[in-house]
Amino acid sequence: MYLRRKADAFFDAWKADPERKPLIVRGSRQVGKTESVRHFAERNYESVIEINFVRDGKYKGIISDGFEPAAIIKNISLIDPSKRFIPGRTLIFFDEITEFPEIAASLKFFHADKRFDVICSGSMLGINYRRVESNSVGYKTDYYMYSMDFEEFLWAKGYNEETVDGMLEHMTGLTPFGELEMSVFHSLFLDFSVLGGMPAVVEEYIRRGTFEGSLMTQRQLIADYKEDIRKYASGVDQTRIINVFNRIAPQLAKENKKFQISKVASGARFRDYRGCVEWLSDAGIVNVCYCLMFPELPLGGNYDPDIFKLYFADTGLLVSMLDEESQADLRSNKNLGVYGGAIYENMVGEALVKDGYKLYYYKRDDSTLETDFFIRSASSLIPIEVKAKSGRAKSMSTLINSGRYPEIRYGFKLSKNNIGYDGHVYTFPYFCTFLLKRFMSRFQPQEEAEPQN
Repeated sequence: MYLRRKADAFFDAWKADPERKPLIVRGSRQVGKTESVRHFAERNYESVIEINFVRDGKYKGIISDGFEPAAIIKNISLIDPSKRFIPGRTLIFFDEITEFPEIAASLKFFHADKRFDVICSGSMLGINYRRVESNSVGYKTDYYMYSMDFEEFLWAKGYNEETVDGMLEHMTGLTPFGELEMSVFHSLFLDFSVLGGMPAVVEEYIRRGTFEGSLMTQRQLIADYKEDIRKYASGVDQTRIINVFNRIAPQLAKENKKFQISKVASGARFRDYRGCVEWLSDAGIVNVCYCLMFPELPLGGNYDPDIFKLYFADTGLLVSMLDEESQADLRSNKNLGVYGGAIYENMVGEALVKDGYKLYYYKRDDSTLETDFFIRSASSLIPIEVKAKSGRAKSMSTLINSGRYPEIRYGFKLSKNNIGYDGHVYTFPYFCTFLLKRFMSRFQPQEEAEPQN
């Protein structure tokens, strides 16, 4: 079963570009990179040459005579004479190049040669991607692939573009969903929250129609991530990275979700662990949400790099690390329990990153004022609060109404509640988060038309 992905449209556009460069598909382990490339290749090429540098280590010798396509093709053919290289109708797919980043130096020559299309893929863990980058800068196109988002999950469940367009129309018109729509979409979103977006987990769920087996698959992915850490990280960093990884879920479950290095291990010091967080982020395992020094624009130069929250890049991995009692309650009753706030916040952070946003939050040291996320329009800074329970977004209202933050004129509240508007706060159900960027491209808030104080 092939699950439709947003990458499919990107690959088609890449193929249609007459000036296309070799493509590098990045992304963390098991997000569907290889399957998506194979699906694209089957539809577009007469011959597909797939070389996996983990499975077929002997192919690391194909650059022994240099990086020119003629030399590489000759050596591939020496290893396997059945492979056919048809100019203009062949895709060469170098998979798992994390194991052999040197092959990236050939991309410059394949681009100049133009007889064959080339796609590379790999998990790009840690420092190895920097080696790929240095070997191929200027001669490749990058595409970052994430695990499935809620829209792709809806496709997997049989919904089409009309359904998604209808959801967006509700948002842009500030028109509440009907009772049935709310019930169906919220139930689907809860399923997606428990499963996450790893294709292997979603495919099993679609095939079985239940959560059966999903936890085992998720926990195997966790084991694989830890094995990657042992394989690619060096020395004492392995233990420190795994310690950080293991503490993300427990720290998210707390009221204060700021990641505290002191809670990772006895005597842990920030300076010893800074590289661990960067490593996990580079590997695509976590999303880092930095604390703003003050809620004002610009966002990029206005945060403290030493104060942050850590979210899993795929919420299913967070769910799989919860205790056994919570697991049973989640899968049987869809009850998020004490972890509800953490799960919904992780889901929103994940959706924002997949939509192209970077993550920032704000917490004032001298008060309880805290806002979960921020995005921006051309002229406004927009706070986002994630509410696990019904209630007013008090911190957001303070930011909007205090007069100390002139760039904050309105905000978004994401909750179980229907679409609404009250006191410069726009409310949307959680399941609409994946549409936020499309919504923002059409949104004309009355607050931005009003004169500022």
